[in-house]
Amino acid sequence: MSAASHPPIRSFVLRQGRVSNAQRRAVDTLLPVYGIAYAPGVLDFAQAFGRSAATILEIGFGMGETTALIAKTHPEHNYLGIEVHTPGVGSLLKLIAEEELANLRLIQHDAVEVLQHMIAPAALAGAHVFFPDPWPKKRHHKRRLIQPGFVALLASRLAPGAYLHAATDWQEYAEQILTVFGAEPALANTAPGFAPRPDYRPQTKFENRGLKLGHGVWDIIFRKV
Repeated sequence: MSAASHPPIRSFVLRQGRVSNAQRRAVDTLLPVYGIAYAPGVLDFAQAFGRSAATILEIGFGMGETTALIAKTHPEHNYLGIEVHTPGVGSLLKLIAEEELANLRLIQHDAVEVLQHMIAPAALAGAHVFFPDPWPKKRHHKRRLIQPGFVALLASRLAPGAYLHAATDWQEYAEQILTVFGAEPALANTAPGFAPRPDYRPQTKFENRGLKLGHGVWDIIFRKV
């Protein structure tokens, strides 16, 4: 069987939603300003952000509200977001422009390839994976982002002492994430099990609504050893 018969491993399954006119305009006009084009070759963070600062990666930022708020609240850090879905990319680009967030840039590309080819080993001060798609049906669990190979790759890009923070509102997925993180020898848990939500991760409207209905949210925070 030829190599072409085997599709490459992806960090996502593309389920493109409707792109609004405002989101499309943002992508067309702002992506060249605030976006970083995918290209094989290590990204120079100081050049990309115009300064040297601790850089934190966010994988799958959704519509970008949380990412923008974190970047606004912590101007001392650089934030690099990765997302494939155009509506979210357009939404975050609008927020970057409106809030004048000089410390936030994004890449519209597959996270696995970005990690493999653009992020140097031990380059990141932290990484966020907030509310990844839980793919609740058992036959779809193989599509989940948090898998041993992906976590090993991500851990290799963390500097010693850097953190890896995942959050989910799907308990079974939370337990899987805890197990996968715990099995990675380069990582150590910061808590006996699940961690309390740190102040830097704001609660979304969706999350608050779920909490009021009695739904849980689980944070998993490990550090690079």
